[in-house]
Amino acid sequence: MKYATTPATELLTSERCHIIEVINQPDHADVSLAQARVEPGVTTRWHTVEAREIYYILRGAGLAEVGPDSWPVGPGDAVSIPPQVRQRITNTGPDDLVFLCVCTPRFTPEGYRELA
Repeated sequence: MKYATTPATELLTSERCHIIEVINQPDHADVSLAQARVEPGVTTRWHTVEAREIYYILRGAGLAEVGPDSWPVGPGDAVSIPPQVRQRITNTGPDDLVFLCVCTPRFTPEGYRELA
């Protein structure tokens, strides 16, 4: 089945990350895809997601923090985040940090939790 596409709107989330939902439909409950953008100097808030997430870095430089671990990331890097593990990402470069977020099963707002 082919889906009609329309230009997606970029939304600023409460965790300080700009998101464009690329694929996220109820009839494809097994996966969702979004493009994320974090501005220079911004660290997203600690949060968890019920789904497994993979970040694929397209542009920029950052520091990924997953559970107790952290490491630098750049274009071509992938970050695998297990379900319900705390996470955040910091843009450490002078330009926007842009990455794809793949969630399996698909992301739902009910599965997102901000942490203190």
